[in-house]
Amino acid sequence: MIERFLTNYSNRFVSRHLILAIDGTVVIVSFVIACILRFNLNVSGINWALYKYYLFALLVNRFLCFLYFRSYTGIVRHTSVEDASLIFKAISTSSLMTLVVSTFLSHTTDNNLFYIPISILIIEYFISLSLMIASRFLVKNIYKTLIVNAPGEKVDVLIYGAGTLGILTKNTLLRNRHKKYNILGFIDDNPSLSFKTVEGVQVYPENEAIKRFIDDREIEDIEVVLAIHQIKPHRKNQIIDSFLKKDIIVKVVPSMYERISSDQLRTEEIRNIRIEDLLEREPIQIDNHNISRQLAGKVALITGAAGSIGSEIVRQLIRFQPQTLLLLDQSESGLYDLDNELKQQFRRYLNDTTQVIVQVADVTDEIRMRHIFNQYRPQFVFHAAAYKHVPLMEEHPYEAIKINVFGSKIVADLAVEMNVKKFVMISTDKAVNPTNVMGATKRLAEMYVQSLNYRFPKNTRFITTRFGNVLGSNGSVVPLFQKQIRAGGPITVTHPDVIRYFMTIPEACQLVLEAGSMGKGGEIFVFDMGDPVKIADLAQKMVKLSGLRIDKDIQITFSGLRPGEKLFEELLSDKEHTLATYHPKIQIAQVDDQSFGEIASALQDLKKALREGDKALMVTYLKSIVPEFISNNSVYEELDGLELN
Repeated sequence: MIERFLTNYSNRFVSRHLILAIDGTVVIVSFVIACILRFNLNVSGINWALYKYYLFALLVNRFLCFLYFRSYTGIVRHTSVEDASLIFKAISTSSLMTLVVSTFLSHTTDNNLFYIPISILIIEYFISLSLMIASRFLVKNIYKTLIVNAPGEKVDVLIYGAGTLGILTKNTLLRNRHKKYNILGFIDDNPSLSFKTVEGVQVYPENEAIKRFIDDREIEDIEVVLAIHQIKPHRKNQIIDSFLKKDIIVKVVPSMYERISSDQLRTEEIRNIRIEDLLEREPIQIDNHNISRQLAGKVALITGAAGSIGSEIVRQLIRFQPQTLLLLDQSESGLYDLDNELKQQFRRYLNDTTQVIVQVADVTDEIRMRHIFNQYRPQFVFHAAAYKHVPLMEEHPYEAIKINVFGSKIVADLAVEMNVKKFVMISTDKAVNPTNVMGATKRLAEMYVQSLNYRFPKNTRFITTRFGNVLGSNGSVVPLFQKQIRAGGPITVTHPDVIRYFMTIPEACQLVLEAGSMGKGGEIFVFDMGDPVKIADLAQKMVKLSGLRIDKDIQITFSGLRPGEKLFEELLSDKEHTLATYHPKIQIAQVDDQSFGEIASALQDLKKALREGDKALMVTYLKSIVPEFISNNSVYEELDGLELN
């Protein structure tokens, strides 16, 4: 009966006024008991006519302190040490106030009737304090026993981290009304905490916890929640890997920046580990002052603004308070979504300093691009517009050359003509020793903007940034694997030995802005991408992070290399070397100077090939301009080594 009552009312909370009334009742009962004990259980010897005024004075002080310390506002079923501390402060302060006022009045008026016996105040103090704290913890334990431990879906949980965040996580899980969490213990690296208890939960070192709760029992329903405020990415990966190898579901408590409230936590905010969490590195330090000094109050144009890289560049640029941001893309839906996002999430920047102007346009439309440059006169251009999907561009070299080469040429030429201060081109590691059409077109765009820098040294500074795969970008492998996992598989990996460099979108864009600010013109900046990742291992980790088992719940299959794809992508060619910069994650690739006249002439020939519409002729011209372009796993392999007549 009691269990059913508590279950039915488990979603309701007791009124704060009722709790305040109950606390007042406890004070009255405690005072009466204190008086009886003080007079050795001789009730008739107590002057109740006088002592009722003592009780009234004590009640007034108690209520004032209850209101000040808000000791009645806590949810009783979730009483914590903090709640007990508030009660202690309220009771102690009010007792002290009563004693001081009583003593002061009795001495100043020479009337002993104002004096409340100290013995009664002391006895009442301990009784009130004990009853209020004990009653709250009693209700909490009853609730925990009858509700939290009631029949239903139960999940065994180990919390990694016995600090403040770990305790917050424990209490949050135990409050959950939809799922019953059984906290098996805390795991902590601090040896001084090993085998001690924190809020009644024992703390174990990692090896002991794995042995006791995982190796020696069924592991199907065990979850590990990582609840540590500050942890090195390397150590975080070690912890996660140790549990993933044992097919344990690992979740993480979000940082304060991810949480809705920094001092509260909700169960639904505790999320699964994402693959980005495993690949994250030490935070990148950038020279915000230098970037702000160059961009504040200026007009910046971002081509490809609706794409993954372009949109993140916009989000980061807006914080440096440029006067105008021109968002240019041919995707109207993407621009619409980005514009709405900026208006909602970056309203304070837009209202104060920055104007955002959306331009639906194609970078290959020279008339339209000239009109935009003439109207807005951008001082900085971030050129992110490009086709980037290797297999598709292998089938459609016309589009790859049109956008990646001639679209870049149109924007770069206008930058020179309109005296743009800096032109930052977003390139790719696929431009290094390219084995596909997409990579070769990006390399040719690199060559052209470099040649412009040397041809017009007093005009625009052309800067190229080159990095590898970006996690979560449109068409990247991670979103593809996520869709395949949601669909139940199989997950398709092209080759078991394919290796790629990865970087998060914010990381890449931070480095783009830093390189753009430090560039003097003509450089190709190469980013430190960290350690390369085997794609097959990436797929396996994503499966395990989803709580699934390979070959039991989902299959991983190998489909073979796609046209133009290679096993390993470099950031530098064999002929290139690097120079260090002041930023440890950015280096400058030393490449041969490009002749503007030769490249401009070659581009004229390439444009004629586009008019012919012959794929083989286009690719042949492309190979002649970019001699390191050697096709791999492609129909264009037969064109390697051919010379144009």
